[in-house]
Amino acid sequence: MRISAIVKSLQLAVLGVAFICGSSLALAQGNSRTQVSDQELTAFAKAYTEVQQIRSQYEPSLQKTKDAKESARLQNEANTKLKKTLDKQGLSIDRYNKIYAAVNANEELRRKALKIVEQERKKS
Repeated sequence: MRISAIVKSLQLAVLGVAFICGSSLALAQGNSRTQVSDQELTAFAKAYTEVQQIRSQYEPSLQKTKDAKESARLQNEANTKLKKTLDKQGLSIDRYNKIYAAVNANEELRRKALKIVEQERKKS
């Protein structure tokens, strides 16, 4: 399945991409004691929101294409955009994944993150 390939590619190449696909976060969930500042949580929520937009932009094309070269081109393009999104928010792949894991492991942090994500979605 092509979407699975993009998710794996994004996970490895860009984000360990736990955020791209909720089910893929298990690899990052080992350390639930990560300290996350309000500033980092805001940066994470902004990045998460943009990543979801990128995902929805590329998923349909990746599912439709039968051409391996086109699939690779789309994956590379998506990876580049994802990396730029993280860079813009001042987050490394590793830090993003750690925050994602912390958000998934801590109910209070998750509520705060979801509130910020909702605010970001309203802006876009």
